[in-house]
Amino acid sequence: MKKIEAIIKPFKLDEVKQELHAIGISGMTITEVKGFGRQKGHREIYRGAEYTVDLIPKIKLEIVVNSEMVAKVTETIMKAARTGKIGDGKIFISPLEEVIRIRTGEFGPEAI
Repeated sequence: MKKIEAIIKPFKLDEVKQELHAIGISGMTITEVKGFGRQKGHREIYRGAEYTVDLIPKIKLEIVVNSEMVAKVTETIMKAARTGKIGDGKIFISPLEEVIRIRTGEFGPEAI
């Protein structure tokens, strides 16, 4: 089992969710986060004063899948989230030791 974490632009969320649903992904956790990478924020003007926004709003998706699904899920996320511009995001893949469904007590892949 693997845990896939993807950081994407907020306006790409619906498209990514639809594409993941189309390949059979039925569950994910979505969190609103802020951060920066190479883009290092941007400048805005508010009431005539210019200021720097250091932390950019992003969306973090967390998806747990069987190891066989990792390539398909990552390709789907990359295709749906890509704009070709700086700040498109990142995907992190981590091994997952165990999953337990609280309601039924199921373990492992059955709990996904």
